[in-house]
Amino acid sequence: MRFMYGRYGVDSFGKFLLAACLVCYLLSHFKWLGILYPIAFALLIYSYFRMFSRNVYKRAAENQKYLGYTAKIRGFWYKEKNLMQQRKTHHIYKCPNCKQKIRIPKGKGKIEIRCPKCQNTFIKRS
Repeated sequence: MRFMYGRYGVDSFGKFLLAACLVCYLLSHFKWLGILYPIAFALLIYSYFRMFSRNVYKRAAENQKYLGYTAKIRGFWYKEKNLMQQRKTHHIYKCPNCKQKIRIPKGKGKIEIRCPKCQNTFIKRS
């Protein structure tokens, strides 16, 4: 417990480095991808260097830069996960006029839907 006191630890960028290390290591077992073994080893060393570093501000800046680069990808997957959870209880339709997504609860029968964006009405089953 005292050993890690004042050290940076694991963050999102560190987890990414470890995952990349594992992928490179597994791919290095193919004869024609043997060059990936030193890359995997370098990624492992760098991830441990970041974990045990006492320069917390520099490691946090690196993590923020990584999060900035991956924000769009993470946002896309978060939205998709949220839509999949909502599909258990709701239907999601697109307005035929403006393509706005509209969420309607399931089990209401045939209903008339009014788009909140363009005020277009259309009939769908819920």
